[in-house]
Amino acid sequence: MDNKQFLALILPLTTLGVIPAILLFDFKTKTFPLHFDPLLASIGALLCVGGLGLMAETIRALHKVGTGTIAPWNPPINLVTSGLYAYVRNPMIGGACLVLLGESLVFRSEAIGTYLVVFFVLNSMYFKFIEEPALEKRFGQNYQEYKKKTPMWLPKKPSEKQSSN
Repeated sequence: MDNKQFLALILPLTTLGVIPAILLFDFKTKTFPLHFDPLLASIGALLCVGGLGLMAETIRALHKVGTGTIAPWNPPINLVTSGLYAYVRNPMIGGACLVLLGESLVFRSEAIGTYLVVFFVLNSMYFKFIEEPALEKRFGQNYQEYKKKTPMWLPKKPSEKQSSN
């Protein structure tokens, strides 16, 4: 792992670790008042594992196929439209949202649930108004065609994907 790849991990570690920990921390008592419900914690843990799996696959694809990272300062130089990206344009953020949802359930935290909503809305605006215009400029017609046939957030079923080609 080179420095650019290592530095790119700052984003998910901050988003999924540091910020939720701050939201859980009680600054008055200087403790993490945790109250677990076994069922919610189990469901949440499964969501976290699934979300981390999506994120790991996305990071791998951006590195191997895209020859870049998830970080805006080292973006992929090749447009990635295979793997998870064949079904949805933003699998990384989808995975992060699953992790945050899982954390909100594991820790029974309304604060993390609210953070999840804010995170999703801000990313939606960022992608729509900043990242997608930059991708259109960088990859031109290839990205425009990809954008037309691949949804932003909710993946198509494989049979729907095949019938749209």
